[in-house]
Amino acid sequence: MGATAGGPDSGQLLGIGAAAERAGVSQRALRYYQQIGLLTPCGCTPGGLRRYSEEDLARVARIRQLQALLGLDLEAIARVLNDEDRMAEIKRAYLDEGTTRQERQELLRESLNLQHGLRAIVEAKLRGVEGFLADLDARISRTRALLDQPPEPVSAGPPRARRHKS
Repeated sequence: MGATAGGPDSGQLLGIGAAAERAGVSQRALRYYQQIGLLTPCGCTPGGLRRYSEEDLARVARIRQLQALLGLDLEAIARVLNDEDRMAEIKRAYLDEGTTRQERQELLRESLNLQHGLRAIVEAKLRGVEGFLADLDARISRTRALLDQPPEPVSAGPPRARRHKS
């Protein structure tokens, strides 16, 4: 399926095939992301075919970024996306003219807590990467130390046991 008339850049929705191609994932991945609640296509045809917007594609790109950059599993990605969605809601509520000063303070506190939670996820991944790098640096040091040692003479191997002729 391709985009409807006008193309995807005109705000039109994409079918699953075109959306998957644009997002760099398989159709199966898009269906799976929907099944586990990471992605909800913005529309559906009367026949039940999924339709994807630019915003949906941006969400898929974010999922892939969290997988590639941070190595998060889909459960952790769901937590990150939920927190980011909530922060977007908080921002809209904060900017609403009807929101009181006290409500804005509460929204800011909630946003700050969510941001600290996201930071903790990233810090945990960073500690893992730093541990991996420290182990790699230790192995590099040991290998360099071996290279700096004078080479051992090559021997012909252990002496062979002589056979006595009887």
